[in-house]
Amino acid sequence: MLFFTPSYVRHGRQFIKDARKLVAFKRDLVSDEVILGVQREISHLELAVDSKDKNAIEAQMKRLDESCGKLTKPVEEAGLRENVEVVIVAIVIALAVRTYFLQPFAIPTGSMQPTLNGIIATKTETPPPNIVSQAIQKAIYFRTWIDATALADETLLSREEVQRRGIFTYTKLETSAGNTYYLHGPADVLTKTFDLQAGTTFRKGQSIARGYIDTGDHVFVDKFSYHFIRPKRDQVFVFSTRGIPKLNSGGKPSQFYIKRLAGLPNDTLRIQPPNLYINGALASQSGFKRVMSGSKEHPNKDYQGYSNAPGWGIYLLSPQEEFTVPPENYFALGDNSYNSYDSRGWGPVPRDNVTGRALFVYYPFIPHFGWIW
Repeated sequence: MLFFTPSYVRHGRQFIKDARKLVAFKRDLVSDEVILGVQREISHLELAVDSKDKNAIEAQMKRLDESCGKLTKPVEEAGLRENVEVVIVAIVIALAVRTYFLQPFAIPTGSMQPTLNGIIATKTETPPPNIVSQAIQKAIYFRTWIDATALADETLLSREEVQRRGIFTYTKLETSAGNTYYLHGPADVLTKTFDLQAGTTFRKGQSIARGYIDTGDHVFVDKFSYHFIRPKRDQVFVFSTRGIPKLNSGGKPSQFYIKRLAGLPNDTLRIQPPNLYINGALASQSGFKRVMSGSKEHPNKDYQGYSNAPGWGIYLLSPQEEFTVPPENYFALGDNSYNSYDSRGWGPVPRDNVTGRALFVYYPFIPHFGWIW
C-alpha cells in the first residue's frame, strides 16, 4: 500500500515523472545525445526504485538531476534580457498612466499668467553669468541664456523657427553678411522681446539678442476624474482644439490649450471690466476673484481683470453683450485676459474635446511648483 511505501521510494518515483515531463518539454530544443543521456539515467533510477535500496536511489537521483541540468542550460545574456524586460514593463506602465491617468503638459503661451507661466523671454544689458550659475538657474527655473553678437556690419534679412535635433525649438536668423545665428526659443517670443524685425541693422560687435528665456510651467493633467464627474467652473483645464473651426482652419493640426473654465453648458456670461458675471451674478470662485482683484490701470500681482474681447474677438465685445454657452460645450477664458486668445475669439469648447483638469506644476520649482487653483 502507498501508506507503507518508504518516502525515498516515493521521491524516486516522483523524480522519474518530473524528469519525463522535462524531456517531453525540451525534446525539440536540445540534441538527441542529451535526450538519450537523460533517458538512460531515468532507466537506472527505475531499477534503483524497484530495488528499494535507499542509498542507490539517492545516488541515482543525484546523477539524474545532473543529467537534467543539460536540458536547462542558462540563457545567454540573461541579465541583459531581464533588464530589457524591466524597461519594457516600465514603458508600458508609463504609457498606461499617461493615457488614462496623468499626462504631462507644457504651458506654451502667456495666456494664463500670472497663474501659470508660458515661455517668457527677458532682455538684459549684462552678459550671461558663469557656467555654474547658468546650470543652477537651469535646474531651478528651467532657464536658458542667450547672447548673440553681430559678427559684422549687417542687416537682418529673415527669421525662421526651426527644430534642432528633432526636439529643441530655435529661431534661425540670416543676415546680409551671410551670417546665420541660432537663438534658443520660439520665434514669436524672441521677436517680441528683442525686436528682431527684418531690416534691423547691427554694427559689428553690437548685441543682437542678450538675455534669458524661461521655459513654460510643466504640469500634470488629471485625465481620470472627468470620466466620473463633470468639469466645474473656475477649474483650470486642458482641451484639444480638434474641430474648432477658427483654430483648425487652413489644415492646421489640432493642439492642446489650457484655460480657466468660465462657463458651463447653458450659462450666460458677461464681462464688465474688470469683472466677470455668470448668470447675472458676479463670479464668486477663488480663481475668478484673483483675476478680478486688479484692473488694467491698477494690476494686483499682474492680474489685470477680465476684458471685453479685443480686435480679434467675436463674443463679449462690450460690457452690455451677453453670451449663452450652448449645451454640451464650455466657455474658456485665460487669466491674462488682455492677452489671451480664448473662447471670446473662437467660441466654446465641445465637451468631447476636454482632456482633463490641470492638477500640479511639477517643473520648474520656482515660482509655481505645487497644486493648481
